[in-house]
Amino acid sequence: DVQLQASGGGLVQAGGSLRLSCAASGFTFPDYAIGWFRQAPGKEREGVSYMNSNGDRPCYADLAKGRFTVSRDNAKNSVFLQMNNLNREDTAVYYCAAGDSTSTYLADETEYEYWGQGTQVTVSS
Repeated sequence: DVQLQASGGGLVQAGGSLRLSCAASGFTFPDYAIGWFRQAPGKEREGVSYMNSNGDRPCYADLAKGRFTVSRDNAKNSVFLQMNNLNREDTAVYYCAAGDSTSTYLADETEYEYWGQGTQVTVSS
């Protein structure tokens, strides 16, 4: 079975940091582009960061630039999102996703085949 297990969320004060992890199984992870998305209460899901299959082309939404860093370890079928300088607007459920692409990153969420269950990030003031 395909699984994307996100973890690392929690409660953090504004200005703090969290590192999200996503463990993949059930598919050939190194052949897939990955993405991080988030959905805040009452809002639509939005993209946070994307990365191509071999990890040399990260891409960030404006909301993440300068604060978040995406990385992946294909040997461990894992992807990470380091989030620094968090603020209350970052409060959301964060999802990892995988899309079948060996060339470029995928910025359109409709291109992602597999989705994790999400991990809650709550930033307090």
